[in-house]
Amino acid sequence: ERITIPLKDNMITEDNTFQECENLKHVDLVEGQIHETIAALQLEEWRNDMNEEIGSINRILSTVDAGGWNDDVGDYEDGEKAQVIRMWIGSVLRKIVYYQAEHQR
Repeated sequence: ERITIPLKDNMITEDNTFQECENLKHVDLVEGQIHETIAALQLEEWRNDMNEEIGSINRILSTVDAGGWNDDVGDYEDGEKAQVIRMWIGSVLRKIVYYQAEHQR
């Protein structure tokens, strides 16, 4: 139902990583640098936006298919959970880079 992962690009490379994991509905980030970075952001609006982005995966994940055996085609299907998590990681990383750059101005 829940996993904890580091915020690292290219960590989940296979689309079938969470195949048949229908109960996976929540992703936590490993405590550490990302949380410290967010806390150090200058504006409360930026911190709120980052926390919203981090929490967004938990609203989306329960709505996507995990994949698994498909009787109709007689084969396994990859599902979308790994793809959604991968896109989410990229989105969080892009936002934090943007806000860090804005912070340096």
